[in-house]
Amino acid sequence: MRIVSVHTLPGANIYSHRPVLRVRLEVAPDEDVPTSELGDFVPRLLAALPGLMEHCCSRGYPGGFAERLAEGTYPAHVFEHVVLELQCRAGYEVSFGKARATDRPGVYEVVIGYRVAPAATAAVRVAEELLAAARAGAGYDVAAAVTRIREAGEGHSLGPSTAAIAEAAGRRGIPVTRVAGEDLLILGYGCQQERVWATVTGRTGALAVDLACDKSLTKLVLAGGGVPVPEGMVAESAAAAVRAAETLGRLVAVKPAGGNQGKGVTLNIEDPAEVEKAFAIAAAFDKRVLVEEFIPGRQYRLCIVGGKMAAAAERIPAYVRGDGVHSVSELVALVNRDPLRGEGHDRPLTRIRIDPVAVTVLARQKLTPQAVPEAGRIVYIRENANLSTGGTAVDVTDAVHPDNVLLAERAAVLLGLDVAGVDMVAEDIGRPIRGGLGAVIEVNAAPGIRMHHYPSAGKPRDVAGKIVELLFPRGDGRIPVVAITGTNGKTTVTRMIGHIWQHAGYCAGMTTTDGIFIGNRRIVDGDTTGPVSARTVLTDPAVEVAVLETARGGMQRSGLGFDACDVAVVTNISEDHLGQDGIEDIEDLVFIKSLLVEVVRPGGHTLLNADDPYVTALRGRAKGEIVYFSTEPDNILVRRHLSVGGKAVFVRDGVIYAACGGVGRAIVRVEDVPVTLGGIALHNVQNAVIAAAACYCMKVPVAYIRGGLSSFDQNPGRLNMLKIGDFRVCVDYGHNPAGYQALLHTAKRLGASRLVGVIAAPGDRRDDVIRNVGRVAGCGFDYLFIKEDTDRRGRLAGETAELLLRGALDAGITADRVTTILPEEDAVLAALSAALPGDLIVVFYEKYDRVMAVIDSFRQNRPERVATFAAGYAAGVVASATSL
Repeated sequence: MRIVSVHTLPGANIYSHRPVLRVRLEVAPDEDVPTSELGDFVPRLLAALPGLMEHCCSRGYPGGFAERLAEGTYPAHVFEHVVLELQCRAGYEVSFGKARATDRPGVYEVVIGYRVAPAATAAVRVAEELLAAARAGAGYDVAAAVTRIREAGEGHSLGPSTAAIAEAAGRRGIPVTRVAGEDLLILGYGCQQERVWATVTGRTGALAVDLACDKSLTKLVLAGGGVPVPEGMVAESAAAAVRAAETLGRLVAVKPAGGNQGKGVTLNIEDPAEVEKAFAIAAAFDKRVLVEEFIPGRQYRLCIVGGKMAAAAERIPAYVRGDGVHSVSELVALVNRDPLRGEGHDRPLTRIRIDPVAVTVLARQKLTPQAVPEAGRIVYIRENANLSTGGTAVDVTDAVHPDNVLLAERAAVLLGLDVAGVDMVAEDIGRPIRGGLGAVIEVNAAPGIRMHHYPSAGKPRDVAGKIVELLFPRGDGRIPVVAITGTNGKTTVTRMIGHIWQHAGYCAGMTTTDGIFIGNRRIVDGDTTGPVSARTVLTDPAVEVAVLETARGGMQRSGLGFDACDVAVVTNISEDHLGQDGIEDIEDLVFIKSLLVEVVRPGGHTLLNADDPYVTALRGRAKGEIVYFSTEPDNILVRRHLSVGGKAVFVRDGVIYAACGGVGRAIVRVEDVPVTLGGIALHNVQNAVIAAAACYCMKVPVAYIRGGLSSFDQNPGRLNMLKIGDFRVCVDYGHNPAGYQALLHTAKRLGASRLVGVIAAPGDRRDDVIRNVGRVAGCGFDYLFIKEDTDRRGRLAGETAELLLRGALDAGITADRVTTILPEEDAVLAALSAALPGDLIVVFYEKYDRVMAVIDSFRQNRPERVATFAAGYAAGVVASATSL
């Protein structure tokens, strides 16, 4: 067994609407050997991973997979379950998986759900090792391997506070986007989004955070507002700290003035030597050290959200209980084995550390890390009770005295924090702390909320839910999202829909094969139709509506960049991409594109092409309300759909109509839409129908739809008509048989004396598809110039051109009417230079800007260019069809 590749699909994908790993696994020569014929392999595997006994598999009940193992199943299936079980053992509960054969003998595609990608990837590698060991009868340290998986995931999981907010947002249906693997979340889409970083929100002021980080200044503000705080002063030297302690004349606490998470804090000291040592510890975190009176009592954290208390907890300092056998260090190690404990904020509790502060605390109990405390003795490792230093918490929300609630709420308001952790010390939180019974010792920006969600005792409190409610008092943070897929027309439809929305006064974000657009500005150039580009649009705070061209490649290789859409459009499905990424026929394309119609939100719409039987086949998988569109007169499917009260958008008597049941409404006359060329360009008539349908379903007023389509006259690279003297040029992005046929249908109706094609095809298409492109061109054009893309996509120079030539000749065009010039710019120049009056030259481009530059240069220097071409042709620079 050998891992060929591992690929992460983090969004909804063709296998699952949840994140998955796609693993290509080579199992030859054992692919046909069932587990029932592998000796004692099955008992060894179950002994190593007894949790496999609980897997249901397709049987639907615990033990189902074990039955399959005993009866005889195959390596890829076993691998799938082992990876799932290893993730579960490491603390990442997942259950989705499937394995299937590929078109390569002995190679399988195994799809496995995951929660944390690095941990899942580690589980894949461990599964490979474990299965090899089980097959060979060798030993394998599963516990150590599970630790490797867990460690691979640590640092990549959301912290408990951030994870709780993400889960709370998910329960509300609010989309969640994690930024750069950090604890920074974007909740919602576009202009409706809110951002949180741990518990700092986009509404938390920088001034408030800076103020809370300065403990000395915080105390002054609180004291000025009538909140009881401990008396203290700032010291910048050990001597100054000792003088401050002497001035206070009582037990003191020493802490960094700008610290957090209890780092560098020493409590309950008085001796000058202890103060000097405490100063050194605190100064390692901040040169300004706060020396303040020590307030005796129990330590509490009151969490304030939006000016109201959301939860309260008593915090208990880190401690161990002696057993008369183990040393303090050993007891700490035993406590740290708790799976709830991790490094930093990765888990509900933090591992306890023996550091200089801990050594000081132990010394005051007349202990060292090597000491063995008697059985039952409580040994404190810290005096401060922060969870980040190993402390635990008990919920006391219902026990807090109302006066203390008001004090904590006032403290947060005084500092200007929308989310705050107010630390109080009191003998009893159920009694008012005013009058010397306690004090507010700190106010924290970005308070951890794991103590409230995972208390060691008491009721969990949904603080994350309160934070989400603060940010989204109503709604789900979404903007209208329309996603467009299909073989042809995607870019034009995307541009039309975006133009209509902008005509209506909204800022539209668009992903297209020509770049990412925010409003009228292109912010990224290139083919941007994948999930990364979609996320760029959806996370832009200026975007009010997202129009996302969604290509086959992105869906298949990486999944979607969004969780759901309001409108899904499938323009058409025809022969393209066959032979790529395991796509063997059009049914495979239909399956891939069905993903888009499966993620339509409740109340949304799926727009299907009633003229295309491959598209209408998707209706069984479609979510939301189905709306058909058609350019055929009296399409029977449209008529039947309308007869049962359905919706459709269609063309009748030169007018685009939207209808529901028996009631129709005129949207716009076809001849008023410039890109239809008065109705001649039928493919753009269809594109206009689709755009009108999408916007109509999103409740854009008809007047804006009409105005948007009537003013849509800029569609770069799509049916661009140019006049050069006494002939015309059309520039278009057609790159498959259907695209060529649509353009030829339009070109033949434009009254040219001769149709000249400058053609190419993507090299990664199957040979028969490329030849079919040539066949369509050879049948429709009077003269051909064959070129090749700069990106030959794995083919040799001239290979694609030869396939196109063969197809063209098969269609009946004679060899003397075909010229092959591989470089695109040279081929375009040759066609322009050979033009005759009345010609229409159709250029199917790879690089739009380069082609337009050649055309512009030719227009400016026409006589010179013609002479240059003639000389080059005579010298044999240009290859004819016969010479190829």
